[in-house]
Amino acid sequence: MGDLPLLTILVFLPLAGALCLLPVWRHDRAVRWIAAGFAGVELLLAGRLCLCPPTPLPAGTGLPGFLLWEDASWISRFGIRYTLGLDGISLLMVLLTAFITLIGMVVSWRAITERVALHYALLLVMETGIMGVFLSLDLFLFYLFWEIMLIPMFFLIGVWGHGRRIYSAMKFFIYTLAGSLLMLLAIIGVYLIHGRQTGVYSFALGDLLHTAIDPTLGVWLFGAFLLAFAIKFPIFPLHTWLPDAHTDAPTAGSVILAGLLLKTGAYGLVRFGYPLFPAAARELTPLLLVCAVIGIVYGSWVAFAQTDMKRMVAYSSVGHMGFVALGIAAWSPVALSGAVLQMVNHGVTTGALFAAVGMLDERVHTRDIDAFGGLWGKVPVFAFFFLLFSMASAGLPGLNNFTGEFLILLGAFRTVPLAAIIAFTGIVLTLIYTVRLVQELLFQEEQRTLLLSDLGLREGGLLALLAIIAVYIGVHPAPLLEILKLPVGLLTGTH
Repeated sequence: MGDLPLLTILVFLPLAGALCLLPVWRHDRAVRWIAAGFAGVELLLAGRLCLCPPTPLPAGTGLPGFLLWEDASWISRFGIRYTLGLDGISLLMVLLTAFITLIGMVVSWRAITERVALHYALLLVMETGIMGVFLSLDLFLFYLFWEIMLIPMFFLIGVWGHGRRIYSAMKFFIYTLAGSLLMLLAIIGVYLIHGRQTGVYSFALGDLLHTAIDPTLGVWLFGAFLLAFAIKFPIFPLHTWLPDAHTDAPTAGSVILAGLLLKTGAYGLVRFGYPLFPAAARELTPLLLVCAVIGIVYGSWVAFAQTDMKRMVAYSSVGHMGFVALGIAAWSPVALSGAVLQMVNHGVTTGALFAAVGMLDERVHTRDIDAFGGLWGKVPVFAFFFLLFSMASAGLPGLNNFTGEFLILLGAFRTVPLAAIIAFTGIVLTLIYTVRLVQELLFQEEQRTLLLSDLGLREGGLLALLAIIAVYIGVHPAPLLEILKLPVGLLTGTH
């Protein structure tokens, strides 16, 4: 390790923040500021890395294309090491994690009034788990953080949720745990195969990449990984837990669930699934393509039928993450770059929409579209931001989602043109239900008299920051694509 273990700090600083809340757990104001302070420092560290990325490590150090690398022996008897690594892909995911976690804390500032310390502690612990997922390069360590991040979300939904919160929390937990257990069996399988071939038992990704796996067995092992990651995406037809979890979760839970947890499944497929089982991935790619395309069209179609705004945004996530799955399945430099960029875009726009819906819900305690109307004249600042993020979600040129979806469709059209053409219809459907939402919410006549106040400084500043990011990526995505160029090229064999 270097003089400053920056990756370790990124992983465990939020956990340290959670522990620092213990002495002041009765003082809600202090809890909020301490938690936000730790999250802010985490964002500054991630932002510093993104603005000035380190030069790639020399050949022979860690894995090719990585910028930072930390490695130490942990449980040597079983070949388990503490290995963290940062490349361009994980750099963007780390920055997204730090940013969305802070957003989740800000939207909870007034919405959470009970068990405040526990709520913010869970957000920080979850940040540690997600950071660990994006930085781990030892499969045992990756699985450990994968499980850690599930527990806080279970309690966030179950304790601070509403509606059928216990049902939704249990459904989320059972779905994800079932997939995780299958992935654990596959990890152990690869570990044993590698050990028998080389005499060295290791969970290190760098070692396991060189394991020769029987093609038939490889399909089963990759299938287990794919199932675990597809549940977390979520990919049709494994998506059914998502609308319930989003609908019944508190606003911060929905923001982090959409902005971060869904991305861990896509990241796991890119980092571990395809590299470990390239032959099996090629065999099952048609299945992934079919599920991705169906998810794009289905998610958009079902979103159109929703009357609950939160549930509509939840189903839109199924469609948007279907584009990410399409980009990964195409596995070309352009499509894969678009998929990773779209992961960032979805985190920003969908997180903003969930935050905006939560702000409305705080004021009038309803998310029913039919209850609103005329918001453009009543709350113009809120209406402006809601319109902007809705158009970004629909893929309007000049906003962030357009760049990711365009690259995915361009890359996919070169390899699987039929899938790209069908996926394009999903964009058309997205535009239809988005226009309907905006029309009914902002511009039609007021349906009932609602006492609404416009956004305050905290809420307006939060949405303004998200809007700046959405516009910046839409107008000038080149810096992010440059960060992705080397790792994507190495993954696809074009560098």
